[in-house]
Amino acid sequence: MKNTAEFWRRYPWINRLLILVKNIAEFWRRYPWINRLLILGSVILVYGWALRGLKVDLELLKNSWPYVIDFISRLWPPDLKVLHIAVEKLIETIQMSVWGTTIGAIVSLPIAMLSSRNLSPVWLQWLANLLQNAVRSVPSIVLGLLFVAATGLGAPAGTLALGIYTIGYLGKFYQQAIEAVDPRSIESLQVSGASPFQIAQYGILPQVLPLGLGYTLWMFEYNIRAASVLGVVGAGGIGFELVNYIRGFEYTKATTMMLVLLVVVTAIDALSSKLRQKLEAM
Repeated sequence: MKNTAEFWRRYPWINRLLILVKNIAEFWRRYPWINRLLILGSVILVYGWALRGLKVDLELLKNSWPYVIDFISRLWPPDLKVLHIAVEKLIETIQMSVWGTTIGAIVSLPIAMLSSRNLSPVWLQWLANLLQNAVRSVPSIVLGLLFVAATGLGAPAGTLALGIYTIGYLGKFYQQAIEAVDPRSIESLQVSGASPFQIAQYGILPQVLPLGLGYTLWMFEYNIRAASVLGVVGAGGIGFELVNYIRGFEYTKATTMMLVLLVVVTAIDALSSKLRQKLEAM
């Protein structure tokens, strides 16, 4: 007690600091609306700062409408003479997405398990998360260029690019699903002496599988759109033909490609949404 009294006598400013903190906490408790007002003000400041950095020229936007309308008018009507080419290249795009998503999903699962807090030590989590972040930081266009240089123009380059691109996202999705698993099921298996493989097979997969399949379906749908973007660098699919038509100022043919892609993406979106609902109901 004597030592404590001596401490407070020698450092009275600590006591005043504690009283100040207590008064501030009491103030925020009595006037919570001020906290919400500060949050709103911070959000407005962030958006204002972002808008200032964009340097938007409203006068330029107002005067650009005639050029936009002129460009859109050149896209119409679609040239249906290339419809068979559009369908053929769309099938190739779907094939690329099927294989790219499958490759990415298979590789993502062990990476997700290594990066999960409830399965791996901290150092292994750090390495696995670093790998995921590294993959996500590389744009799909750069991956497309990389594999075009490795395998040449065409669908193989796009498929490999989609596979690597998928790892960065599905790995994170799978990781979140694994970390949401009921810890009691894992603990009961650990107590019974189950191996890591058995824990994954009987404790994790049954809970993660419906959610993981939903994420995989979403990624497949997304990869069809991403595959069309990879056509810009010559990585196959419908995007390759689309870019060639635009570069050749054959806008009506490009419109046919975009309309076919829109119809198929909409159909796949509706189908995958229903499948995801059924999986979530499981």
